[in-house]
Amino acid sequence: MIVINFTLYTLILSYNPCDIFKHYNVVEMHGLNLADCEKHNNTNDSAYIAGLCNYVPKVDKDYKDGDPKFVFINLSRCNTDIETFGLIMHELMHMSFDLHTDEEELITWAELESYKVFEVVKKAKNYEK
Repeated sequence: MIVINFTLYTLILSYNPCDIFKHYNVVEMHGLNLADCEKHNNTNDSAYIAGLCNYVPKVDKDYKDGDPKFVFINLSRCNTDIETFGLIMHELMHMSFDLHTDEEELITWAELESYKVFEVVKKAKNYEK
């Protein structure tokens, strides 16, 4: 698992989607749970979680604007550059909706941030070879 703290969120990369639960030491978060994740056959074509953008889990589940967020990318679902960039852009659009109200700012931020994360993912995938 690779964890990188950016200013606005924590980026978490792993080949195992269950690692996100273990990283935050929780058995459930945001409607998902570790037991179902462990039962799912995580492959290059199917995963319990391909990507996820959400608040860092809290015991009281009382989330507010400004609470810390994370973006998780399942590296096993990063099969081609186009699939990888699409997955990253999808998750960062979720993040951008929380940051921007102007449509152009929303899309541009997600696009520019996706380029940055894509380079990180490419390096992570190359290290694994």
